Amino acid sequence: MDRWEIPEPLRRRMVEVARQLRSEATPSEAMLWNALRRKQLGGRKFRRQQPVGPFVVDFYCSTERLVVEIDGPIHETQREEDSVRQQLLESLGLRFVRIAAKLVEDDLAAALAQITNAFIDSSSPSPRLGEGAGG
Repeated sequence: MDRWEIPEPLRRRMVEVARQLRSEATPSEAMLWNALRRKQLGGRKFRRQQPVGPFVVDFYCSTERLVVEIDGPIHETQREEDSVRQQLLESLGLRFVRIAAKLVEDDLAAALAQITNAFIDSSSPSPRLGEGAGG
């Protein structure tokens, strides 16, 4: 993935923030992580609370260049900030899937289907991108 040049102290801080967020997962994040971990969804490797430049994304699949964001109630009050953040990340060539936390909690299969539908080739991992350093 293309990366922003950020100062080393900020990079280290983002890694710390990501670790903290992993330890404080919301119920919907924990449910989705249990379904994504260990390449359970289409053989794709996902990372959770992955630093990308000055941001931390909920889930990231490097082979698909796919960011999965779980939008809980807090996102109702920060739509503009979320939109700007998404546009910046998309400028790196990343793709987005936004899923409501309620959907994950009420219908995990439908949430997983949304992610699968975003895969470049839903039948197998993308051979052109590989796992890479971010995978």
